[in-house]
Amino acid sequence: MAEDDTAAEFLDLDLETWTHHGLKQERQLSAAQRRYYSFCRRKSFSAFVASRRDSSQEDGSTSWCCCGQTFKEHSGVHKHVARTHDTEIQQLAQAAYERLLSQLEEEPEMQQPDEREAELVDVSAWIPDTGHISEEQLEKGPGKVLLYYHYCQVEDPHVICAWQKALCEKLHLTGKVRVATEGINGTVGGTVMATDLYIDAMCSHPLFKMEKEDFKTSDGGAECFTDLRVGVYKEIVPMGVDPDVISYRLAGLHLEPEEFHKEVEALLAEGDLCNDTILLDCRNFYESKIGQFTHCLAPNIRKFSYFPDYVDQNLELFRDKKVLMYCTGGIRCERGSAYLRSKDVCKEVYQLKGGIHKYLEQFPEGFYRGKLFVFDERYAISSNNDVISDCRYCHRPWDQYKLCSTQFCCQLVLSCPSCRQDGHTACCQTCQTKGRAQSEASPTVAHHKEECECTGGRPRIPQDV
Repeated sequence: MAEDDTAAEFLDLDLETWTHHGLKQERQLSAAQRRYYSFCRRKSFSAFVASRRDSSQEDGSTSWCCCGQTFKEHSGVHKHVARTHDTEIQQLAQAAYERLLSQLEEEPEMQQPDEREAELVDVSAWIPDTGHISEEQLEKGPGKVLLYYHYCQVEDPHVICAWQKALCEKLHLTGKVRVATEGINGTVGGTVMATDLYIDAMCSHPLFKMEKEDFKTSDGGAECFTDLRVGVYKEIVPMGVDPDVISYRLAGLHLEPEEFHKEVEALLAEGDLCNDTILLDCRNFYESKIGQFTHCLAPNIRKFSYFPDYVDQNLELFRDKKVLMYCTGGIRCERGSAYLRSKDVCKEVYQLKGGIHKYLEQFPEGFYRGKLFVFDERYAISSNNDVISDCRYCHRPWDQYKLCSTQFCCQLVLSCPSCRQDGHTACCQTCQTKGRAQSEASPTVAHHKEECECTGGRPRIPQDV
């Protein structure tokens, strides 16, 4: 059996084994029972690995000894145990599961697994040892921001959430991580040392089986985010469609950056003569406004959850067309292309693997021009000097966003330094007037965050047919 297959098998529930040992005689087990058994497997795996730890190291380093081999890294011993000792892990897990069932019979209130259960899980096996690294190395120095996602079946998202919180806090990382039964999606910032350890921890976890190439990096650090937010959600990217109805498994064909570059090059060479291919930007309007691929279709939608309705109302636009789709890091294309394919109107649907991030690593002066919008305090990063947008007020070239200065408005505004100096710091005249009124009034009056010209004058779902 391949190593990756063995690692994946580690967290899978073997129903035949369950039935064989009399744990459950029915074909379909309850979700709670699956979670309990998965919990016992993780605990048994962690205990087995811990029992192989060599504590005789005089230099303070950590290693594990098993089957005559010495392992210096978590990932090495984890893969060895998953590949070689799966039978023992199953036996330990089964015994632990039976003990847990006995406890549950005696304490019925324990039979509602939720976030509280996740807090009791020992996640230390998946957190790297930082004993040889000073806190200063983890907190100070050059930094990076990571962007990543991974689709897979997650039986216990609350446990993964607890692990992510503990991992990020130990490494002093800030950012946002979304966990769901369909996978994980995150962007975190910290020192180079801390982010490298985070990548190693993600790659060594057998559930995700990620590679270093799955992480997009940019200059930054913990200061790029205000705090750390880790939570469990229905979707790892909020499209507003049940993942069980439209799954990432229906996604379009992935094109490597080189392949995508050639497709766009051919499309641009044909120019107006090409009427059977659409280069589709599935990001939000404020993202595509400051940077996009040449000659793309960029829907004027405010958030990704509007994308399904946009597709529904513009089906004729995509009928019998070849669609080349892209987004920031690739995750929105996974669900977006799946939704588009579910309508069965396109000839072909392709997506840029790794998104604009990976494309710019290889083609910084390619067909993507302008800035790349990012969801942190930087708002945008750049790989070329093109400025494709302009100031909201004077219309001079400008592409650096600021939040609207009016309280309760969450719109971003492109206002150049000269216009801001003149007091033009709001996203529109309505907000500008509202801002003056708020500053003059003693009590603060709350307004709906979308109550301004920017949202009132823009159709929720534009018609592009």
